[in-house]
Amino acid sequence: MTDYGHDLLFGAFVTPTAQPVHHAVDLAVAADRAGLDLVTFQDHPYQPRFHDTWTLLSYAAARTEQIHLSGNVLNLPLRQPAVLARSAASLDLLSGGRFELGIGAGGFWDAIEAMGGRRLSPGQAVDALEEAIHVIREVWAADRPGGIRVDGTYYRVHGAKRGPAPAHDVKVWIGAYKPRMLRLTGRVADGWLPTLQYLQGGPADLTAMNAHIDEGAAAAGRDPAGVRRLLNIGGRFATSGRALLDGPPEQWAEDLAGLALEYGVSAFILAADDPATLELFAAEVAPATRELVAAERARATR
Repeated sequence: MTDYGHDLLFGAFVTPTAQPVHHAVDLAVAADRAGLDLVTFQDHPYQPRFHDTWTLLSYAAARTEQIHLSGNVLNLPLRQPAVLARSAASLDLLSGGRFELGIGAGGFWDAIEAMGGRRLSPGQAVDALEEAIHVIREVWAADRPGGIRVDGTYYRVHGAKRGPAPAHDVKVWIGAYKPRMLRLTGRVADGWLPTLQYLQGGPADLTAMNAHIDEGAAAAGRDPAGVRRLLNIGGRFATSGRALLDGPPEQWAEDLAGLALEYGVSAFILAADDPATLELFAAEVAPATRELVAAERARATR
C-alpha cells in the first residue's frame, strides 16, 4: 500500500465544447456551487468544436468564486512558456489564487504542426517540457535579481524581466504515462495527472508508474511524497454495483478510498458534463471517501 498522505481533492473534467456556447462555463459554475475543489478543461487548440481553453479558463474564473481551475492539460507546443507563465500568474492574481498549471508535452503532432507548431519526437518533447517548466518558474520568481536567462535547446530566454508573481504557490501538474516523463514529473513537478481509462492494466498500472515518479524525485533530492498523484476518472452511477466506479455513491466512495490508500491517489477529477452528476459526486461521494480514508489513516497511526 502507498499512501502519500495528501488531503483529498475532488474535481470536474469538463468538455470545453463551443456549442452551446456557455455550457462549459455553466458546468464550472455548477461545480463551484456544489463545493468541488477543482474544475478542469482539456486543451486541444486545433479542435474547432472546442473553445480555446485559456480563454475559457479566464471566463470561468470570472464566473466562479471558490473553485480552483486548471487545464487538463495545457498544450505546451502551442503555448509559448514565457507568455504562458505571465498568463498563469495574471489569472491566479485576478482569481484570488485559484489557478493551477496542468501541462503536457503534446501528442497529436499532425494537428499541432497544422496549427504552426513544430513537430517533436517523444524524447524531444520531454526535454522541451523540462525547459519550459524552468522558464515558467523563472518568470514567477519575481523576487530574484536580474533578468531571466535560459539557454535551452527548445526555449531560450535572454534578459526577459521577471514577474508578476502569482497570488499563491501555483502547482505544476504534468500529464504523463511513459517512464521518462514520469521520472521528469518526480524531478520537477508538483503533481502527476493521468487518466484512468488510458491505463491498459487499470489501477494496477499505477504501482509501477508511481515507482518511476518516486525514482525521479529521489534522484533529484526531493521527497517523493511531495508529488501529488491526481487521476481523471469516469464512471456511472447506478442502483447496484457492477464494476469499478459503476454503482451507487457508497460503492464509488469505497473504490476511490481504495485508490487513495493503495495507490496514493489524492485528487479525483470526474469527467462529466451533467450538473446533477457533479452535484452527486460532490454531495455524496466526496465526503464519504474522505471519511473512509481518514478512518484508515487514523487506524494506521495507532
